[in-house]
Amino acid sequence: MIFAQGRTRKLRAALLGCVVSSSLIASSVVLAAAPADQNLPLPPPGATLETAGPAHWPEPAKAPAGAPNVLIIMTDDVGFGSSSTFGGPVPTPAFDALAREGLRYNRFHTTAICSPTRASLLTGRNPQDVGVGYVTNWSSGFDGYNSMIPKSAGTLPQVLRANGYDTAMFGKSHVTPEWEQGPNGPFDRWPTGLGFGYFYGFLGADTSAFEPSLIENTRPSITRRGSDYHLDRDLADRTIAWIAEQRATTPERPFFVYLAPGTAHAPNHAPADWLERFRGRFDMGWDKLREDIVRRQKRLGVIPRNAQDAPRPETLPRWADLPPERQRLYARYMEAYAASLAYADYQIGRVIASLRESGEIDNTLIVYIQGDNGASAEGSFDGKLFEQSALAGVKEDPAYAEDHIDDIGTERAYNLNTGGWGWAMNA
Repeated sequence: MIFAQGRTRKLRAALLGCVVSSSLIASSVVLAAAPADQNLPLPPPGATLETAGPAHWPEPAKAPAGAPNVLIIMTDDVGFGSSSTFGGPVPTPAFDALAREGLRYNRFHTTAICSPTRASLLTGRNPQDVGVGYVTNWSSGFDGYNSMIPKSAGTLPQVLRANGYDTAMFGKSHVTPEWEQGPNGPFDRWPTGLGFGYFYGFLGADTSAFEPSLIENTRPSITRRGSDYHLDRDLADRTIAWIAEQRATTPERPFFVYLAPGTAHAPNHAPADWLERFRGRFDMGWDKLREDIVRRQKRLGVIPRNAQDAPRPETLPRWADLPPERQRLYARYMEAYAASLAYADYQIGRVIASLRESGEIDNTLIVYIQGDNGASAEGSFDGKLFEQSALAGVKEDPAYAEDHIDDIGTERAYNLNTGGWGWAMNA
């Protein structure tokens, strides 16, 4: 070891001599090339202990005194007449409670499809004005339809973050152009680029509730999930945990949280016990269901008592004219839809309950938007056991779906509700 160390010292000295020699040679070349009467200007001296003033750090942004927390909740593909709050057949007690304690809006308008509504919510502008006139899955180069929200369109989380808020989003985003959703971005139009300090959810139109493809900030979230996993519960757990951590670490700053479950967009997935709760609840068919919804809406006062319901579309058959096996199949699709929406509301209720338990409820503005657009008819007349069939333009054989009726709402299917139920719940 001593011998090796001695050799190292000799080698280091030799190399140092080479470096010094080469530096001298290079310096002489530079000096020789420069004019004799030209000297490079010296930079001005920096501050010293003698001249420096008192230490100063920029003040962080502070929210106005008494600024409330903000929680925005938005579900997906829920018709005006879907939830019990507006006369619908699906029990939504968390939504009902907010309506009793706050304000219920019956002339609040969304767009007809996902991405435009979400872009408008974030920017406060008409969707075509920010390039999101259609879903980002099928954008075009036409004005208003390129799916690229411009930087000139400030977003709500950006404004709040610049004014002292902590911001986070959980769930469905669906405002990022598809060609910008790769592992290297660019991330300007991902949630974290649009003003959210934290994001946990998915960028596209939908994902499985049992085996979802999720993103945490800008990286895939790969975790081992148990057999009882469901995305809506995961989103609620994450939201509750983030708020608790934020209040513990930066209590001087209010929070802005945007919770957007993918429910009740396809696939209508729900835990088995929740599916069982709705067995047989829709055997009356879509004609009777719509009549009941309109009657309850008049009683609740969300539509005028003298309102006249629109007739059933001619292309939609009467429920009574369907064969029994079709009635059973279509009712099962609706049971899954109702179970998924009811379960999502239950998880949303847990988030609201956590605010009440922590004492934050009276300082939190909660906006619960039940549906980014109306109830979906994407399953067409027969419904779909697999959403991919609708995307590919493939007509599924209802007889095949009847043979797999018990798969509807489970991890073995990726089901879409039928258009008849969509018509009924858009009352």
